[in-house]
Amino acid sequence: MSFILCRDIRRIYRRGDAEIKPLDGLSLDVQKGEFLALMGPSGSGKTTLLNLIAGIDQPTSGQLIIDGNDISTLSAGKLARWRSSYIGYVFQLYNLIPVLTAYENVEVPLLLQSLSKRERHERVAAALDLTNIADRHDHYPRQLSGGQEQRVAIARALVTDPQIIVADEPTGDLDRESAAAIMQLLQRLNRELGRTLIMVTHDEKATRFATRTLHLDKGLLVESAVGAMADED
Repeated sequence: MSFILCRDIRRIYRRGDAEIKPLDGLSLDVQKGEFLALMGPSGSGKTTLLNLIAGIDQPTSGQLIIDGNDISTLSAGKLARWRSSYIGYVFQLYNLIPVLTAYENVEVPLLLQSLSKRERHERVAAALDLTNIADRHDHYPRQLSGGQEQRVAIARALVTDPQIIVADEPTGDLDRESAAAIMQLLQRLNRELGRTLIMVTHDEKATRFATRTLHLDKGLLVESAVGAMADED
């Protein structure tokens, strides 16, 4: 069975009398260790799909099975526990807490787990080292560049050792050089750590680092392509 299996997924929102369908019967298979890029125009459903896979939202109908778990049937509490162990989320605008240092921002997800202070320190230090931002551990977000903030955000996503990393426009707010560095880092996490990575992007250059690119339009897949497996390391 595929690591991530979506079958006839629909997500419907209601605004007054209007019915909005960002996903309208989508089916998709993702293999463990794949680096998948999702592209499409605004409103195509790609971020909705990302949030469903991340367990942030649930489908209106259809089946969503991840690593044998049908997360479309989980209660809110069980879904939150599943998400904390399976998912690391990387946001376009970093979502760092301004009053916390880089170290403290990365530590936040671990405060919800039953870990000692020493265990938390070891995990945070390892995540900061892996993302090459350990030398800025005591800096606040305002003291970091956009690329450095995104490295902290990626470290935060990694610190719980998730099976899946989802990234929503991870290079969208970065200059060209910083964007390339972030994509090299994400590719490394996929190749060396074997993490399954799903990324929403509008950047054609970013898709070169993925192993597969899917295009969405009006809530359905319209095209797929194999990535160029760019070796930029």
